[in-house]
Amino acid sequence: MDLKDPQISEWKRFYRSFSFAWSGIIHTFKTERNFQIHVFISIVTLIVGYFVHFTKFEWIVILFLIGGMLALELINTALEHVVDLTTSEFKPLAKAAKDAAAGAVFVYAILSVIIGIIILSNHISFELFK
Repeated sequence: MDLKDPQISEWKRFYRSFSFAWSGIIHTFKTERNFQIHVFISIVTLIVGYFVHFTKFEWIVILFLIGGMLALELINTALEHVVDLTTSEFKPLAKAAKDAAAGAVFVYAILSVIIGIIILSNHISFELFK
């Protein structure tokens, strides 16, 4: 069904766009190991945050980190699929594009871990910080 079809109502187009987005998330979760790992770590982080009583500001930061990480992983997956669609043979530019996208995810993951440790260190007394 074409979403540009004038006979489809605005609300139906709006609803279907969410349906397509959710489908992409579910497909990525089912097929991409790294996305599954990020979702698992996100859930653990949310549980830990609940038990150590993150402040409102800490929750905002954590939710932005989680949302950003998952969104970036979805974009990385989309880029990988597009590159794979364009060529089945090895091409240096295709590799460079995929590696750069993976690098972006890696940089954001490292940043997220560092910020998470900083936030968590305010709630858990580690012997090293005494």
